[in-house]
Amino acid sequence: MPEMQSKKLAKPKPGPSTQQYLDIAEIRDDMVILNDGTVRAVLLVSSINFALKSGDEQEAIIQSYMTFLNGLDYPIQIVIQSRKMNIDGYLNRLIDQQKKTTNDLLRSQIGDYRNFVGELVELGQIMQKKFFLVLPYDPITNKRKGFFSRLSEAMSPIAASKLSKKQLSDRLEQLARRTEMLQGELNSMGLASARLDTQSLIELYYEVYNPDLFDTERMSDVSQIQHE
Repeated sequence: MPEMQSKKLAKPKPGPSTQQYLDIAEIRDDMVILNDGTVRAVLLVSSINFALKSGDEQEAIIQSYMTFLNGLDYPIQIVIQSRKMNIDGYLNRLIDQQKKTTNDLLRSQIGDYRNFVGELVELGQIMQKKFFLVLPYDPITNKRKGFFSRLSEAMSPIAASKLSKKQLSDRLEQLARRTEMLQGELNSMGLASARLDTQSLIELYYEVYNPDLFDTERMSDVSQIQHE
């Protein structure tokens, strides 16, 4: 009888952490550190309305893009993200402006406009497209590692993220250099780009892994989060 009770009172052992199943070990210093020690930078890139360009302009863009791809000596990833447009920030600014306005007529018009925009986005299901370019840096020392070494790092992401200061500094420098060169090549094609900082990277991957929660549970500013 005591043995049966002890089995009932015994709590099940916690399962493995979800982090073990993710490729990301850490996000810091405007870069993503993967479990194998390689790092990634992410660029937010503008778009071009290709259909509105003339024939000569389209040909020039195609040639520039071919030159851009042929000049790469490392792989890149191009990601197109389509999400329902979120205008909460814009609507909140309208609410603040409405409260500050002393003119009754103008205040009423701001309220009507705010309701109209909110209903338009909600009923029209307006989507927003974002274009990202993922830029990697894979140190030569990591390429020489064997299969079992890579497997061990994948199973222990915390250990893989504990890079020495010299290793981290090298990754930061090399990734920054590649990013700067790549942005120059994108600019030559008429594409503006901006590198995502740590906060933006966390929000991006949070949205990717939690698409249903992103609109209801917004991310806090990581600089305001206290941790030990």
